[in-house]
Amino acid sequence: MITRPAVLLAGATGLVGGLALQRWLAKADGPLVVAPVRRPLALTHPRLLALPGGWDEAGIQDALESQGARLLAYACCLGTTISKAGSREAFLEVDRDLVLALAGVAQRLGARQALLVSSVGASAQSGNFYLRVKGEAERGLSSLGFERVDYLRPGLLLGEREDRRAAEALGQKIAPLANLLARGPLRRYRAIAAADVAAALVNLCGRGGEGRHVHEYAALMAAAGRD
Repeated sequence: MITRPAVLLAGATGLVGGLALQRWLAKADGPLVVAPVRRPLALTHPRLLALPGGWDEAGIQDALESQGARLLAYACCLGTTISKAGSREAFLEVDRDLVLALAGVAQRLGARQALLVSSVGASAQSGNFYLRVKGEAERGLSSLGFERVDYLRPGLLLGEREDRRAAEALGQKIAPLANLLARGPLRRYRAIAAADVAAALVNLCGRGGEGRHVHEYAALMAAAGRD
């Protein structure tokens, strides 16, 4: 009888994904975390199943079956930059196409919920390329048939990345003042700690109900237990 719950985590080597992974593994009653990765993870754990290069459906299905696990949710923290990817086309392959490819795998393997770390301002109709791609990923996720979809839309992420991003580093320096000024309708654009986004992701995973749910600054802080 397959009873062990599992989460498919995409982006486990990134800032938010890495913090979410640590939170899940720290929970005594946490799920099995299946993590397809491009490079090996630095940690091991009895409830972590890292799959280097394991992006294919058959490999993920075999991994779940080997652990007697049932996939409950797809949690996606994938994200890159155009400069790191090398081109707009390569950026699309990660931030939209790979996001949706893994979502399709998760849905076919039984996941009822999908959670995506997107961006404040994401819209498939945006004139900004980055926000348009994020919006297209959201739109594609909505069409895949998950019972519940949660879009986490943070502003600037605060935290230390392995890959330093100059513009982001500058933004982090002025974030405290910018957050004080971002009131009312502008509050949704406030910078937020990556640890709070990770906490919100973990806490929202397994949430009941159906439909499409958007979480911006205030809702993210509430989900993280920081309101």
